[in-house]
Amino acid sequence: MADSMHHRLTAGSPYPLGATSDGLGINFAVFSANATRLELCLFDERGRRELCRLALPECTDEIWHGYLPDAQPGLVYGYRAHGPYDPRNGHRFNPHKLLLDPYARRLTGAPRWSDALFGYRMQHTKADLSMDRRDSAIAMPKAVVVDDYFDWGRSAPPGTAWNDTVLYEVHLRGATMQREDLRTPLRGTAGALADPRFLDHLHRLGVTAVELMPVHAFLQDRFLIERGLRNYWGYSTLSFFAPEPSYVPQGGPNELKQAIRRLHAADIEVILDVVYNHTCEGSELGPTLSWRGLDNASYYRLVPGDERYYVNDTGCGNTLNISHPRVLQMVMDSLRYWACTYRVDGFRFDLGVTLGREGTGFDPGSGFFDAILQDPQLTRLKLISEPWDVGPDGYQLGQHPPGFAEWNDRFRDGTRRYWRGDDGMTGELAARLTGSRDLFDRRHRRPWASINYVASHDGFTLRDVTSYACSHNEANGEEGADGHGENFSANWGHEGPTDDDRILDLRSRVQHAMLATVLLADGTPMLLAGDEFGNSMGGNNNAYCQDTPVSWLDWQDLATDPGASLARYTARLIALRRAHASLRAARYGDAGYEIAPGIAALSWFTEHGQPMDPPAWEDAERRTLAMRRAAANDDHEANVTLLLLNAGDEPVNFQLPLPTLAWTIELDSAQPSRPTQPADDQAQEVAAHSVLVLSAQTPRGTP
Repeated sequence: MADSMHHRLTAGSPYPLGATSDGLGINFAVFSANATRLELCLFDERGRRELCRLALPECTDEIWHGYLPDAQPGLVYGYRAHGPYDPRNGHRFNPHKLLLDPYARRLTGAPRWSDALFGYRMQHTKADLSMDRRDSAIAMPKAVVVDDYFDWGRSAPPGTAWNDTVLYEVHLRGATMQREDLRTPLRGTAGALADPRFLDHLHRLGVTAVELMPVHAFLQDRFLIERGLRNYWGYSTLSFFAPEPSYVPQGGPNELKQAIRRLHAADIEVILDVVYNHTCEGSELGPTLSWRGLDNASYYRLVPGDERYYVNDTGCGNTLNISHPRVLQMVMDSLRYWACTYRVDGFRFDLGVTLGREGTGFDPGSGFFDAILQDPQLTRLKLISEPWDVGPDGYQLGQHPPGFAEWNDRFRDGTRRYWRGDDGMTGELAARLTGSRDLFDRRHRRPWASINYVASHDGFTLRDVTSYACSHNEANGEEGADGHGENFSANWGHEGPTDDDRILDLRSRVQHAMLATVLLADGTPMLLAGDEFGNSMGGNNNAYCQDTPVSWLDWQDLATDPGASLARYTARLIALRRAHASLRAARYGDAGYEIAPGIAALSWFTEHGQPMDPPAWEDAERRTLAMRRAAANDDHEANVTLLLLNAGDEPVNFQLPLPTLAWTIELDSAQPSRPTQPADDQAQEVAAHSVLVLSAQTPRGTP
């Protein structure tokens, strides 16, 4: 090891946390309340050889800090933390383990799995109570000091209103791995995501925002590597500030910024799926990579009275201690960093209930929510929560504070069950179509708070919902124990792919009807990437470990007649939603308020054109429903739409409700290419498993 006399640390500053260059040197600051000593370790530019170790000379308010004169961006470094190794009391300091800076903004190298990455002797009879003294540096990724400057030019965020938003959930790597029109090195990278042809596809669809699955640097878990699999989804965070290195192989962080700038120039917002509920270090038997070695007792929630073990409300082995002010600060600093330095437009919080937990359980007034909602920068962004975790009372759909939207799995399940033909689903579907006002119409929240979807990364694709009665996850090697047990899916007569035209037609109709339900309901619609052209994962409903064609979008489907037709139909639905204010209510309001004489803001009818009464709502075998909505176009005219839904096996003749209007048939999900045309009859036939959409304009005075 080189003589540390070649480098001298001065006191520096406790703020900001992380490694910060001022042009004349670099300031290092890292939090640890329980360490007795912290060492800065400097490496060669490839991160392979440790050059020296320098003790951080100052500790201010539990922030250890030092300043290295003449150092410049590009410096490679890590930390070693000294303190008690006392797992029973929550302390796991081990200076033999190189630790990643929690504020690292760029990484070099990837973890090379070996037992040396663990703070304890893995084969020891005392398990994690033992201590491993092997140096882990050679197996560890290192942090790289960065210069965050990037020229954004005149680009600006699109600023799309919530009420006009259509989300497109997509995996950055999987979106382009099978794009044969791209050079192989570019596939699966941030640069490929902003390829003009992909942007053109998004424009043709009419989506306004991409919701990217995790792009924070994440760990390839050892148990997956040993099974020949990989962590594909990325919900195993290794750094909250650095982009996943494999996504930015050419230009580092700037490569992702360039992609975001191009997406913004195309009026596409960028929302990041972020994981602040747990880290990749897992349970007490996991590796020591960063937070565990720096201050385990502060960074994690430990079992009171038995601090050897972790509270596991996430199901991933550990839970970040967001109640600790420094841990909350880390999360807030990370959010602001991505909002300012990368200019993202919002965040989707994985297991958002965990983030809102205080000592008494989930609290919509928790420190986490309060910190975000008072922040003048973050509160203006689109904020989306996954409203559940696996802890006590972990299902909190509709209970988040104003300012947050929530993934609505009841919309997903209700839509699937209604179109599958389950009994007693009419009332449930009606509630979901109206922006789930039974769940969200409180505290002045708006319909956009309900994120409506029928498929997401977590579960079947839309095509698979109509092709498989059960999951087929054999490739995961987990003997069928993984994934949802109840998918509310149906194969409509044959499990998996088939050449039977009758089954294929039926599946197509159900897919069309489900897409219409998502895109024409009040709330914020979300599409799973690939659903618009019939992408399949072969019945795998938990492809978290499938970094293979199983998960990657197969763009060849879009080149087929069925795929191209489905994409055109999806685009038509989105355009229809955009064209009619009554298909995207801005507020809940009074459903009975008359927008025009005899036409309430919201009305329900039977197929006979009569208002739905209690016996009709309670009819478990009912498969039909008519939904009429009205909204003011201006002071003189009202926009009225009528959805006629038939989930039965036979066509149904619907009598259009009074008053009589000059209706136009906008869309027939059973005949996607049917042109817009006047409805020349007050009775309309609706095919089995389909939706008919009509619209009318009427004066707000006498009709």
